[in-house]
Amino acid sequence: MPTASNAEPRRVTIEPGGPILVDGPVELELPDGTTVCSDRFRVAVCACRRSKRYPFCDTSHRRKVRR
Repeated sequence: MPTASNAEPRRVTIEPGGPILVDGPVELELPDGTTVCSDRFRVAVCACRRSKRYPFCDTSHRRKVRR
């Protein structure tokens, strides 16, 4: 098992106008000190704070298009 000194770097992808994608699994610490975990292989972290599932993205950042 890798230790902090020899661990593989975690890939983080910033999507313009979208979420921050992090190769999982991840543990996120929220401003109030609580933690949330996801064991998915890729996690979308909300950058716009519009998500009902914050801190995870639910694509609420996408603009609604009227027909």
